Amino acid sequence: MRDSQQKWRAAHPDYHRRYRETHPAAVERNRQQQRQRDQKRRVGLLVKNNVALDLKRSVAEVWLLGPGVKDLAKNNLASCQLLIFQSLAAPAAPPTGS
Repeated sequence: MRDSQQKWRAAHPDYHRRYRETHPAAVERNRQQQRQRDQKRRVGLLVKNNVALDLKRSVAEVWLLGPGVKDLAKNNLASCQLLIFQSLAAPAAPPTGS
């Protein structure tokens, strides 16, 4: 079977390129499915690596949102963008030189 597949590919080297050119909807669907598979793989890796921050001891509220949340074990970790805003302290007075 493998030999016949190799022979067919050798006889039709441009088949896949031509198929992609003539079927843009299939190409886009494949890209979307690959993105979903990649995201699911990344979420799976995050579930096993949850030692970065102990959310149970944080005074901040943590909200987990998005389609990947249902795939997380115990719902305790999610990829996100985090913005931390701190109030600016008044600038220190310049030292007086002598």
